[in-house]
Amino acid sequence: MAKELELKYGCNPNQKPSRIYMENGELPIRVLNGRPGYINFLDAFNSWQLVKELKEATGLPAAASFKHVSPAGAAVAVEMSETLKKIYFVADAKLSPLATAYARARGADRMSSYGDFIALSDECDEETAFLINREVSDGVIAPGYSDRALEILKNKRKGTYNVIQIDPSYKPDPIERKQVFGVTFEQGRNEVKLDESLFTEFPTKVNSFTEEAKRDLLIALITLKYTQSNSVCYAKDGQAIGIGAGQQSRIHCTRLAGNKADIWFLRQHPKVMSLPFKEGIRRADRDNTIDVYISDDYEDVLADGMWEQFFTEKPEPITREEKKAWLTKLDNVALGSDAFFPFGDNIERAHKSGVRFIAQPGGSVRDDNVIETCDKYGMAMAFTHVRLFHH
Repeated sequence: MAKELELKYGCNPNQKPSRIYMENGELPIRVLNGRPGYINFLDAFNSWQLVKELKEATGLPAAASFKHVSPAGAAVAVEMSETLKKIYFVADAKLSPLATAYARARGADRMSSYGDFIALSDECDEETAFLINREVSDGVIAPGYSDRALEILKNKRKGTYNVIQIDPSYKPDPIERKQVFGVTFEQGRNEVKLDESLFTEFPTKVNSFTEEAKRDLLIALITLKYTQSNSVCYAKDGQAIGIGAGQQSRIHCTRLAGNKADIWFLRQHPKVMSLPFKEGIRRADRDNTIDVYISDDYEDVLADGMWEQFFTEKPEPITREEKKAWLTKLDNVALGSDAFFPFGDNIERAHKSGVRFIAQPGGSVRDDNVIETCDKYGMAMAFTHVRLFHH
């Protein structure tokens, strides 16, 4: 391992010179293939911390899909239904536990994950490398790679795919620093431990979480710890299903993430799963077309003849009434927030996406309104008293 690594450029091509380096000691990573850039490393180091904590919190292999220093998806290895395998397009694949975690992380928001950076909590196996190889991605970070997995990944993108190995025992200095406008900022690292001990204070009438909800809330909170703030995360069945990042208003986070959770569930509608795609459609085109099909303006698009590009026959639109009826089946969703909910409107929006369980710091002057709204819908909410801002 080296003490420093010169990079092609920084965030943008005009930002030179660029490098990553250690003040003391050697870098905790080795580049096994490719030439990762500045943003690649930001994604890699943030996403690695996320999956490392998910593995420690749940005991399950974990994976994350990162874009622009926020997760598009994060998940642990919970067995998938045949429906999920189909909408994630992995029904034909052999799935190890780690591959299952990656398929879930990548499948949560496939449009946002296009060109992602991947983090894996465990040694990358052949099954996971096979899934990565057929997706559009910038690179992967993991504590190790099997010989066959490394062979597969080294051949991706004409041999230029970025493969990083990280020392899993590496522990950074407890004080972190960064410069903005020539001024150095310094703070203690956010090493707060997120575990089930946070779920003890329930101000709501429903005052307990199921075991599945505890797992999903930990996934949501750990995901938020590495998501640009403001942020909220909807989670279900061992994975994030909707992440709202970097919004100035919390209700906008809640709406954005809720809309993503709705799209995730609408992709499981029978009409979506039976869309008559032509053979040979590119994966990205198929994903984008599904999102257009789900959207409210699809009938206008159908009239424009777009369907002829992708379908063997003109598909019947999914009506607003059908979508509304389908979304009533979405239930037992967990919701985490990186700071308190200031008003009950966030809970009203969360209810529309099947949220039953909430974990948030509490401390708003309108906590009473938030609690009252939770009680109206029979939601269980815990005050964690832990804020998770990340910038």
